[in-house]
Order: sequence, then structure tokens, then C-alpha cells
Amino acid sequence: MQRERMHEAGAPSADSMIVEGGEVPGHPGTPAFTLTRPEPTAIPVVIAVPHAGRAYANTLLERMRHPTFAAPRLEDRYVDLLATDAARRTGAALLIAHAPRAMIDLNRAPDDVDWEMVGSPPPDASAHRGGGVMRRARSGLGLVPRRLPGLGELWKRRLERHELDDRIASVHVPYHAMLAQTLADVRDRWGVALLIDLHSMPPLSARSAGEVPPEYVIGDRFGAACDGGLVSTVFSYFAQCGRQAAHNRPYAGGYVLERHARRSDGIHCLQIEIDRTSYLDSRMAEPGPGFGATADIVTGLVRRIADDVAEMGRDRQRWRAAAE
Repeated sequence: MQRERMHEAGAPSADSMIVEGGEVPGHPGTPAFTLTRPEPTAIPVVIAVPHAGRAYANTLLERMRHPTFAAPRLEDRYVDLLATDAARRTGAALLIAHAPRAMIDLNRAPDDVDWEMVGSPPPDASAHRGGGVMRRARSGLGLVPRRLPGLGELWKRRLERHELDDRIASVHVPYHAMLAQTLADVRDRWGVALLIDLHSMPPLSARSAGEVPPEYVIGDRFGAACDGGLVSTVFSYFAQCGRQAAHNRPYAGGYVLERHARRSDGIHCLQIEIDRTSYLDSRMAEPGPGFGATADIVTGLVRRIADDVAEMGRDRQRWRAAAE
């Protein structure tokens, strides 16, 4: 299911296309995600937010052992508000998931499933014996999260196979199809496209005494997902803002980067994690006093890196023209 509509964007010379796609199972009429994209695209950057969904179906909450505690802990709480502010102020395309991570994790492969929590065996049991794709599922944070530290098991009963299939078909498949198409469209217009896959994280510990712990973590799958020059721009920007940033540890990027990054085809991807204490209140429940400053930093980063991506696109298009 996909619905499109147009509305006036923040930029005076462009309209925005809004596409609502997929559907949250158990929540009739609620789209699994929304894409907002200026037409034509204003900058060669797409911001995606896969883990901030808050459209909880009652049927999902009823099955959780500790919904009041578990559901918010699985969210990248309100990082979508930071992304929305940055997209509005810069003209970046914006893809926001509404389906909650408790239902399905869009940063996991569709076969990264803990089959012990599903009431049927995997499609090909021999293909799921100790493979690398099962590592996160075994930890409790696979395609459908199973357990959390300090809370244990999340669910009162097993998930039926048809329910899993419905979540994949209604949320996972259309979300990634929309993201792939958006990146391809932006790349075709600009020559190069950059995805910023935006997440939030619990506060990290300092690596040694006297050090300031990182407030941001930039993941590029150890160079596989993004041009090194763009990564350098990000670190330079955070340094100018007086913010500590780490590279790939402890978050190098997940399935989103693995699936969508295609450097040779002009599609680059970064995962950016933001310390939740920088923009939420002391309860980690609502936007806090640091929200405005963090929104300004994210917006400034998008503006800064968009210039570099656009220049990369011009270079790529000149190279292609010369080759022809």
C-alpha cells in the first residue's frame, strides 16, 4: 500500500512529495513509514530513521511482558524529531519508520531470526545453523527482538510464522524498497547520493581515565560503505563543534548500510549514533534542554557534508562524460 500527496516545503522554490507506504500490522490505516522528499531534490542527502517508530498496536503491547519499560528501551527515542528538523532546514529527503522496533527491526536482515521464538522451523533449517546472520538474533536483538538486558524475555508467547511473514511483507520489504528507490533517484539527479542512517545510543563510557566519552559514533562498516573523504568531513565538523566522536566502535553500521551502500555506483552510506542524554530529559523520555543545540549540530552536519557530496557528484559526472 502506498499513498502520495504534495505539500509546500520549507524552501520557497520547491514542493515536497510525501509518500506513505506499507502498513503497521494490527494498526489498520497506519503507514509503516513516511517519505518526505522535495521535488526536485534540494541536496544529495537522504536521512533515514528506522528505529524511532511509536505506532504500537494494542495487540503487540498485550503480548509484551513489560511494555512500559521494554518498548521505549528498544526505540531510538525521538531521534526522528532531530531528523525532521534537519530535513526541514536543509531540504534533505527524509524516510521515517512508524512501525516500532519491538515489532520488526529494519536494521536487521529478513532472515536474522531467532527461530526458537517462532512457532515453526525456518524455511531451510540447514541454512540457519550457526551462520553469521544469526549472531544478533542469538543475542536477543534480531529481526524481532526477543530479550533485553535487565528485563529478560520480552514476549508472553511465541510468534506465529504467518505473523512474522506479515511483518516482513507489510513493513520490512516496502521500507527497503522505498529507501533503495529514493537513493537511486537522488544519485541519478546529483551523480552521487549519501544516506545518513540516524540512530541514538545510551551514553558510552570513556575509553580511559580523563577522556571525554564520545557523544557521536560514525559507522561506515570499516570503509566499505562510504568514501573516506566524506567520513573525514564528518569528523572535522564534530571537532569544530567541540564534540567527541568515535569511528565504527561500538557501532559500525548494520543491515541498512550492508544492503544499500554501493560506493562504485555512487551510493554512500553512514550510520550516525547520537548520545540520548544530549537531547532527551533526565528520564530519557521526552526532548530535553539540549534538544535545540543537538538539532543545530545535526542540521549543520547535513549542510556541510551535502556540499562535499555534490562536488563528488560533479566530479563523477565529468569523469563519465570524458569516458564517453
